Amino acid sequence: MSHIAVYPGSFDPITIGHVDIIQRLARIFDQVIVLVAQAGDKKYMFTAEERAQFIQSEISHLKNVEVDFFSGLTVDYMKKKNAKVIVRGMRAVADFEYEGALASMNKTLAPEIETFMIFSRPEYYFISSRGVKEVAKNKGELNGLVPEKVKKELMKKYSE
Repeated sequence: MSHIAVYPGSFDPITIGHVDIIQRLARIFDQVIVLVAQAGDKKYMFTAEERAQFIQSEISHLKNVEVDFFSGLTVDYMKKKNAKVIVRGMRAVADFEYEGALASMNKTLAPEIETFMIFSRPEYYFISSRGVKEVAKNKGELNGLVPEKVKKELMKKYSE
């Protein structure tokens, strides 16, 4: 049986915490799909294509990881891919309530799909895409927060 894990998120932008989780998942599951959200009602800094390119450039060495897009319910995507595991990253206990509610909703919609929660490494707990954008907006130091390619693009966006 092939074990496919789907790691959905906005990844706007991808951080080194996200990259670490993807690398860890690649060691556990046969196949990992990083699913870039395209919610029509949400305002993103980067397009879905740009976000996918950032991810792809960081995971190209991982042969069992791919990047995809979806704009509906994650469980519908899972059924289409015959995947049984949704993976959600958690930075700290503060994420638990939101992620727990989301997991319960997904379980109600698709009882055959399980949600696995994986904690960030402690050294990455404080890193969030929102926080990274705030640092970039205020011309702060981005080393150690995001991949180099993302750093350059953030600096470019905020210098315009």
